[in-house]
Amino acid sequence: MNIVVGYDFSEHAAEVMKVAERCAASMAGSLWLIHVAEAEPDFVGYKAGPPTVREELAQQFRHEHQELQRHAGALREAGVNCTALLVRGPVAATLLKEAGRLKADVIIVGSHGHGAMLQLLLGSVSEQILKKATCPVLVIPIRKPL
Repeated sequence: MNIVVGYDFSEHAAEVMKVAERCAASMAGSLWLIHVAEAEPDFVGYKAGPPTVREELAQQFRHEHQELQRHAGALREAGVNCTALLVRGPVAATLLKEAGRLKADVIIVGSHGHGAMLQLLLGSVSEQILKKATCPVLVIPIRKPL
């Protein structure tokens, strides 16, 4: 079973990873840990912008890639077959594209439950994935303590 997990480096990502790890272990599945880095529109392809900004973005991507690989390594040490990928593009569309390419049996994402106004303006990544996914989607609600 191929399990694709959208990883966003938020403070609540560990909650999503706990569920994903349990699913992978119980289903003898392969976990694909995917972080979608959405570049600033002006810098797509690094064609525009001063060199210092391009270098700063490159350092950020390197750091995210290293952190993602560290998380995947910890999962492998725990006995989970895990591969980490960092890809660039619009978050929901890119995660869905990767899930299709990897023939995902299930997609696991967290839902931060931002306010209605933000969701109206930007849309929810988890909602976009739910609407367009061709496989089951497990949405982990992220709740802030009261």
